[in-house]
Amino acid sequence: MQAEPEAQFQEFVRARWSHLVRTAYLLTGDTHHAEDLTQTALTKAYRSWRRVSRADSPEAYVRRMLVSCNSDRFRKRRVPESLTDAPPERAGRDEAYAGVDERGALLGALAQLPPKQRAVVVMRYWEDLSETEVADLLGCSVGTVKSQASKGLAKLRTYPGLARRTPSGQGGNR
Repeated sequence: MQAEPEAQFQEFVRARWSHLVRTAYLLTGDTHHAEDLTQTALTKAYRSWRRVSRADSPEAYVRRMLVSCNSDRFRKRRVPESLTDAPPERAGRDEAYAGVDERGALLGALAQLPPKQRAVVVMRYWEDLSETEVADLLGCSVGTVKSQASKGLAKLRTYPGLARRTPSGQGGNR
């Protein structure tokens, strides 16, 4: 790569790294997988930076790469993770940790969604993309985005860790 495109790519990575990793984290539910996923997507973006940089939105182009690379993760043989018999002991509940608990509940609920529903929910409600933008990003119809979002939200509403966190006893229904 020549000096100018190389500098553009480096600036893009510096400016968007944390945002891309955050999106990847929501897709994977794991910090290490998120960083690996972001690295993989950026490697692919680097190889085709001339095409990526000419896109209307290079960030959207790379975000689409994140989603595709995440889908590819499920096609490959994964190394099994070792789980412990019991979770570590918890100290008494503290207001400072309430946000961590809520985030953990949300990530646990997101992890229960199938990959396509999860991608739709993350892109639509976390990234605040329109249904059309999500459809373009995922390469599907707007109707598919609507149905996947509806099914995903319905599953999230039944997740026990989220249901008890709804304000004023609404029970998770809107």
